[in-house]
Amino acid sequence: MALLGLPALLFALVTWQVVAHGPLLRADSRLSSALVHPDRFSELLSDLGNAQVAVPVLVLVIGYVTRRGRATGTDRWWLPPAAAAVLMALVPAIIVPLKDWTARPGTPVVPPAVGYFPSGHTATAAIAYGSATLLLLPWLPSAAARRTTVAVCAALVLGVSYGLVRRGYHWPLDVVASWCLATVLLTSLGLLLTRSTRRSSSGTPSSRTGPS
Repeated sequence: MALLGLPALLFALVTWQVVAHGPLLRADSRLSSALVHPDRFSELLSDLGNAQVAVPVLVLVIGYVTRRGRATGTDRWWLPPAAAAVLMALVPAIIVPLKDWTARPGTPVVPPAVGYFPSGHTATAAIAYGSATLLLLPWLPSAAARRTTVAVCAALVLGVSYGLVRRGYHWPLDVVASWCLATVLLTSLGLLLTRSTRRSSSGTPSSRTGPS
């Protein structure tokens, strides 16, 4: 599938360039120099990727979906919220070893250090807001509400990404790599939720309603 294979391939390419100090890093540096302009607004946008901000949003949505699923007797109501919670927990388990392995230095704006690739804030925002959106979509009453929710999710993730690069907290490729990882993870979650929904609607007995 394109939404799994292409982002995975792009992530591998970018990671190889970072580890090998390839020519793509020179273009990344030039782009960063052109975009960096630290200000309060970019810092506020980047803060939307903090775990203290993004994760509670997902937790609230998990609670809402859990209550709705139990109240309506949905078959395997526990699977979507559990899968989203596991996916969120996987983010640091994936990102931290990659940061240690690649040991990429930060931009000239931040204090000297390594461990900036890939962007943890971008991955946190994408998985938290993206998972929350995937959980909510089946419960929204109209196509307009679904489109609005997806648009808000995209705006939040793009806002965080822009803020991180504009503030100089991350190189552009750090953010792109996290986009690729998040696309693979969210696509996997979406496939799992879709299969679960199809199984529920195909006649699997519900604990409350019996055979459909």
